[in-house]
Amino acid sequence: MKRRLSIKPHHSAATALLPICLALSACGAEAEREEAVTAASAEDAAAGTMAAAEMPVMGPQRNVLAFGNSLFAGYNVDRQESYPARLEAALRARGINARVANAGVSGDTTAAGRQRLAFTLDAQENPPELVILELGGNDLLRGIEPAETRANLEAMLKELQSREIPVLLMGMVAPPNYGPEFQQAYDAIYPELAERYGADLVPFFLEPVYQRPDLIQADRIHPTAQGIEALVAATLDEVAVALPAAAAANNN
Repeated sequence: MKRRLSIKPHHSAATALLPICLALSACGAEAEREEAVTAASAEDAAAGTMAAAEMPVMGPQRNVLAFGNSLFAGYNVDRQESYPARLEAALRARGINARVANAGVSGDTTAAGRQRLAFTLDAQENPPELVILELGGNDLLRGIEPAETRANLEAMLKELQSREIPVLLMGMVAPPNYGPEFQQAYDAIYPELAERYGADLVPFFLEPVYQRPDLIQADRIHPTAQGIEALVAATLDEVAVALPAAAAANNN
């Protein structure tokens, strides 16, 4: 059984999550999605490495792909302050020679992510040794049935499994206003799929910030730069554990 991060979603977490979920897709248009597909290339990820460039690192380069929506894209913060960029800096500070490509597209649903995943993977200069998969919040906004969300996430996990790429799945939780049946069906998606496909799991990605208004932007939706740092700090151990052994890394 894969190791699970100790963060646990609470019923109150789902309630507080509602304003966050209700605007995740409003922060990006379809045009941005098309433009940002190519941002998943390793070349684009270089923008997030500047702050970490002088940090001491060891071993071969470890290639990570952060695949998600605005929570990865870095809505309303500088590119170097996005979650993938700050995660890269934190990994390098631990001596891990990490390069984290930012494949976050604001507004993406799981269906949109499913459509672009294979292309994004093929576009990488170096195949990722780990994919961090963070999608599903925008499905909540649109009231998409949990079964559809599950099917899209499962298709992405199958694609990654076929390429033998380990996955760290960033979970979300449903707000109670959708009703107990919807909430129960949605909340079961992430742990069940993680178990089925051997993925590592963060049960509720936004747990460190959802009750911290000082770490949320004025839109009451997206983390500030400081909030992103809190997310990185809370998930850094799990990312490090999810990376395969250094001996299996691609050398550059």
